[in-house]
Amino acid sequence: MQDVELLYRKYGPMVLRRCRYLLQNEEKALDALQDTFVQVLRNRKRLKLDTPSSLLYRIATNICLNILRGGRRHQKSGGDELLMKIADADDHESNIINRHLIDRIFRRERASTKLMAVMHYVDGMTLQEVASEVGLSVSGVRKRLRGLKEHAKLFQEEFYDE
Repeated sequence: MQDVELLYRKYGPMVLRRCRYLLQNEEKALDALQDTFVQVLRNRKRLKLDTPSSLLYRIATNICLNILRGGRRHQKSGGDELLMKIADADDHESNIINRHLIDRIFRRERASTKLMAVMHYVDGMTLQEVASEVGLSVSGVRKRLRGLKEHAKLFQEEFYDE
């Protein structure tokens, strides 16, 4: 129980930022934050907490997408159109192709690099904010993201040349 409390204190603000960004609703974001840590509590014996920020991001994202899916069924207005499309994606072929490309890009990357990419490119965090969250210098984050972009560009060129 104490470990989850420490995780909540350390990573709660990060998870809340993620939920706010995805849901665009303070009340729903707070609920999603709580649901994220409830999931951690329920599954704490099975979870590998060697990279807690990455795990918490994934859990929070899934919870938020589930909330968006549920909200779409009950309410047709409001919300971010792109997030709704992602949440309700039915084009399995595109999902498979995109997932394959993303898997290939991240296959040789550290989990922390993936986390940094999500924080910076998806959540819109500054390099300074990302550096603070992951415990690296700004130049270290910049270097990792630059390497990731170069790596992704090579895979993209290879993928679309086939």
